[in-house]
Amino acid sequence: MEKGVTVRTVVEEGAALPLYTTERAAGGDLFAYLPNGEVTLPAKGGIALIPTGLIFEIPAGYEGQVRPRSGLAAKYGVTVLNSPGTIDSDYRGEVKIILINHGSQDFKVTHGLRIAQLVIAPVEQGHFIEVGSLSETNRGDQGFGSTGV
Repeated sequence: MEKGVTVRTVVEEGAALPLYTTERAAGGDLFAYLPNGEVTLPAKGGIALIPTGLIFEIPAGYEGQVRPRSGLAAKYGVTVLNSPGTIDSDYRGEVKIILINHGSQDFKVTHGLRIAQLVIAPVEQGHFIEVGSLSETNRGDQGFGSTGV
């Protein structure tokens, strides 16, 4: 019996399902689906939308969180631009990953390269109500950097 939440997935021919590379990994690696050739991310800001060849049916009450792979970020400066990206449970299109190259060298994305991770996480919608005031806290409205660097 498989552990975790079942995510029904349509897989294009030549694409790969997400892969957990260790027993306790939180995220399954997502692979580039580029059967027609590689994509080059130019150095210092090159952006590309990289297909995965996957369409997910994430159960209601869950989301898919797309996160960078730490190895790509640390070694090459390549990361997921809208991190974490969200795949809503009602989305039924192909998942594509927005990669950006912050590195000093061009970076080639090839078919089958592990480009991001996918975490399936529970989610609740908020119930927003309009009020005239909020409770006070010690922090108050102190924002960015208010607790130190």
